[in-house]
Amino acid sequence: MTSAAAFRDRTNWSNGSYELAIEVGSTDDARIQAVLSALWSAADVRGCFGRSDREPEEQDPVPCTVESLTEFGHLHGQVRLPTGHLVVCGGVAIRGGDDSSDWLDFYVPVGALDQAGLVYWDGRPFFRSAVLDEWLATIGTETFRSASFDLGVIGFEVSGCTDASTLAGKLPQTRDIGYLLPQGDVLRYGAANT
Repeated sequence: MTSAAAFRDRTNWSNGSYELAIEVGSTDDARIQAVLSALWSAADVRGCFGRSDREPEEQDPVPCTVESLTEFGHLHGQVRLPTGHLVVCGGVAIRGGDDSSDWLDFYVPVGALDQAGLVYWDGRPFFRSAVLDEWLATIGTETFRSASFDLGVIGFEVSGCTDASTLAGKLPQTRDIGYLLPQGDVLRYGAANT
């Protein structure tokens, strides 16, 4: 049996991702760097690597920087879930260009969640894990303390599903994903409720 933390096991990287997607709020490299550094630290990610096809001990770590994100596309590491399982994880930036702000996604692939035996579906027509939602909300809240951002969304493949300007400072009453919405200097968490 392979480990949910094994980079070389391609099934660990399969079937989409459960994620915390953060709308950074600008396209400034310094701002996305601040959020990336705070996020990697808040999640307590083990390592930072440019390749997912080699085990961590088979490659040199890369700096946890915007430059590394640009060079490799994704950054990879290992993270301990609240269940105690060590799993693969990653981060990717979606650069907005002149028309919109940047996004930074921290994700755990569903293949690794399967390997770790984490239950993330409860019969609804979409993925949901209260355990992961709360854990990612905690990571987002800790990140916000060090590096503010415009919006965080939590769930299965949630990046880009909405943005801060669409929400206009108000949490939706009915939520099929989790929201981390700043209100002044306070980050409000709206858990999924449908």
